[in-house]
Amino acid sequence: MKLLFPFIFIFLFSTAGYTQPGDNNPGISKSIYIPFERKIVYNIGENNLSVKVLQYGDIKDIICVNLHDNEGTSVQAAKSILEQTGGTLIKIENNGQRIIRFRLKGVYYSFDPNRIFSRLGIEQTLHDNKKISQEAIEEVEKFSKQLLALITDSTSCLIALHNNTEQAFSIKSYLPGHDRQFDAKAVYKDSLQDVDDIVLTTDSLLYQKMAENHYNSIWQDNDKAKKDGSLSIFFGEQKRRYINIETQHGKMKQYREMLEKLLEILAEENKQLPINIEVTL
Repeated sequence: MKLLFPFIFIFLFSTAGYTQPGDNNPGISKSIYIPFERKIVYNIGENNLSVKVLQYGDIKDIICVNLHDNEGTSVQAAKSILEQTGGTLIKIENNGQRIIRFRLKGVYYSFDPNRIFSRLGIEQTLHDNKKISQEAIEEVEKFSKQLLALITDSTSCLIALHNNTEQAFSIKSYLPGHDRQFDAKAVYKDSLQDVDDIVLTTDSLLYQKMAENHYNSIWQDNDKAKKDGSLSIFFGEQKRRYINIETQHGKMKQYREMLEKLLEILAEENKQLPINIEVTL
C-alpha cells in the first residue's frame, strides 16, 4: 500500500570537537551549536528516499542544501562551519550516489535531483537516464515539490553545496566560446584560483562581493540561462537569492574558506539592516 505522507524521525546528536581527517586547518575544532536533526522519508514510486534536515541554533534564514549524495566534501565543510555560525543544512541521503533510482510498476527510472525543479527538467533527466513515462514524471515532480517545501519563504539566501572533478565543470565553461557562455551575465576569473573552484549566484551583489575577494565567480543570467530544471534556474526565475559554492572533491580547506567568506558577507549585510537581532551568550 502506497503511503501518502512522509515519515519524520527526529533525534539529537553531538558533534563536539569535530575535525576532518586529513585536513591540516585546525581553525575549527570545537562546536558551539549541536545540530537538531530530522530525518524525513519520502515515497518515490515503490522506493523510499531519506532527506536529513540539520538545524544548528536558531538561525533559519540561511539554508545550505546538498542534492548530490556523492559530493561529501562540501557537506563536511558546511557542517564544520555551521557548528560555529548556526544555520540549516538539508541533505538528500542516497547511498553516496548522485543519481536517484526508483521503481514504479515494475519499471526502474533514474533522475538527477538537481534537474527536477521544472517539468521540462524532469522530462529531460528521465530521458537522459533511459526511461520516461507520465507516471514517473508525476512521481519526480511530487518529490520536487516536497523538497522545495523545506526551503521556507523566509530564506534570505540558499547555499547549494557541490563538488566537481578536474575541469569537468569549471569557470571556463562560462567564458566566451564555451558551452555555458550565454548562461552568465558576468564572469570573473581569478588568475590565482583553480578553475574548478567557483561560485555561481543569481544575485549581482553576491557576485560582486565574491569576485572582489578573488574567487572565480559567475552571475547567472536569470532570464537567458538554459532552462534545465536546476535549482539555480528555479531560484533565478523566482528572483530569489541563491549561490552555489563548488570545489573539486577533497578540497576541504578551500571549500571552508569560500563558505566562511560568503557567510561573513551575509553577516555584514545583516548588521546594516534595521532589524532586531537576538544575541545568545
